[in-house]
Amino acid sequence: MLNTKSISRSAMSFVMAASAFMIAAPASAQMQVFEDYEPSDAVYEMVTVNIEPGEFETYLENLKETWVQGNEIAKRLGHIEDYAIYANPNGAGEALDMVLMIKYSSTTDLAPSKERYQAFMREWGKQREESSQKTVREVYNNIRELTGQYHLREIILK
Repeated sequence: MLNTKSISRSAMSFVMAASAFMIAAPASAQMQVFEDYEPSDAVYEMVTVNIEPGEFETYLENLKETWVQGNEIAKRLGHIEDYAIYANPNGAGEALDMVLMIKYSSTTDLAPSKERYQAFMREWGKQREESSQKTVREVYNNIRELTGQYHLREIILK
């Protein structure tokens, strides 16, 4: 003969098991790629940087002479769409003081290309190459740490 406590415990166990299953079961996806959203062709390369205290302006000044000039050439040659520098206003001790962002038209623009490399080097020149390498060795390596590199694709909801 079943008593009320057994039924109550069994019912409670069932409810708890069903709740656990509902929480653990993955929700069925409602969004469908290319129907409800689509990834952009463009790819954004994001490099996160931690800068030593008091060296923000030094780093920025040197970026202007190396990274910015190089990206201006790449943009003029059509190798990249755009580039940007973002600062983290919360910085101070965080692992992310700055983000360096480059926008490529598509994934294929990230692939190695002898032709693009040679075109860029003709514009950049041997003297600037040596000067920028010296800046990396003597300045950048002492005042900053690259903390991450990511490739992102914008998701466009329909």
